[in-house]
Amino acid sequence: MTDSEHRRMAAPDDKAAGKPAAEFHRYPWYAPRFWHGMRPLTWWGLLRQGRFRIHPSRLPNLLGVSLATPWNTVLAGIQQLVFRNRLAAAELHGPPVFIIGHWRSGTTLLHELLVLDERYSSPTTFQCFAPHHFLVTEWIFQKFFGWLIPGKRPMDNMAAGWERPQEDEFALMNLGLPSPYRHIAFPCEAPVDMNYLDFQDVSPSALRQWLDALRRFLLGVSTVTGRPLVIKSPTHTGRIAALAREFPDARFIHVTRDPRALFPSTCRLWAGLAEAQGMQVARRPDAAASTNSSDDGDDQPLSADKQYVVDCLRRMYDAFLRDRPTIDSNRIIDIRYEDLVDDPVTVLETIYRSLRLSDFDSVRPVIESWAASEHRSYQTNRHQLSPQDEATIRSAWKHYFETYGY
Repeated sequence: MTDSEHRRMAAPDDKAAGKPAAEFHRYPWYAPRFWHGMRPLTWWGLLRQGRFRIHPSRLPNLLGVSLATPWNTVLAGIQQLVFRNRLAAAELHGPPVFIIGHWRSGTTLLHELLVLDERYSSPTTFQCFAPHHFLVTEWIFQKFFGWLIPGKRPMDNMAAGWERPQEDEFALMNLGLPSPYRHIAFPCEAPVDMNYLDFQDVSPSALRQWLDALRRFLLGVSTVTGRPLVIKSPTHTGRIAALAREFPDARFIHVTRDPRALFPSTCRLWAGLAEAQGMQVARRPDAAASTNSSDDGDDQPLSADKQYVVDCLRRMYDAFLRDRPTIDSNRIIDIRYEDLVDDPVTVLETIYRSLRLSDFDSVRPVIESWAASEHRSYQTNRHQLSPQDEATIRSAWKHYFETYGY
């Protein structure tokens, strides 16, 4: 592989240059975990789903979350009492824009870029962390408790903070909806809610409940922002048919990236989240690196963490490639991560014009300034991919390779 190809395969948000792939930014013991935003019954259901198999080193997290969850119920009641009329009158201020694509494909980078345009907004980290009561409490946490959140995400060098754009999937999970992200809490157990990656075998009533919860959350966010929302979640990739029906004017931006980079970077992502957020201690990526190779060269089964990555993409993209042709061509665009990194200004301009978002010239100076400063300083990790792993994903993800020309 050439140096240019290696550069293109570097993750947009793996920017801790020179660090081994298995190292992660420290996540302090006092920092909140995702689960702190749940109410007691949702938290109890998560523990039961993980069969209460909690590592002794994570018992402080168990205690902290268990003490915090009743307050979410109290604060939810206060929010409903104070903001009932405001929430009842809430509306979306323009069609939502969904950023979709596999994890580590550049969706976070694109999300951060789009919200540089002040005409758009996005759910914040706090709103997704505390979906039950952010109207009451967000200003308090932003003003007095910003120190609780480390400056960098555990798995990469992307900035973190209560005010940063965040995935709405975390809000839905904390609201008690089924979500594959529940697996992060118990990474040593079998994956859960995989059918919510594509809504296969999800009953119409359960799907209606999920869509209603998403709409209510977005309406609540809209009462704060008063602007159209840019919504980013890789988990939405296989859900586009349902989302397009629910939001008839929505736009979709689909990001692709070389699978040879997606695979090792996504393995690192899940390992980083499990280390920072998990109630169990999962094996680190380097510890499992030899699971699918042997001294005599015979192929071995993939380790569970790698198989999870393979299965998620295959499930998401079976649905996406099936349903994409049903979406009106002026509502969806495909972009490549490689192009986004090489020339973000041109890619953003193409998105704006293709989807008729708004006048790009108004935001061009902001994007050009970012490209000339922050983007120029990007430093990326290099991910190693074994021949066995490459052979595996070339076979399992054949349609992705062929469809997007990798």
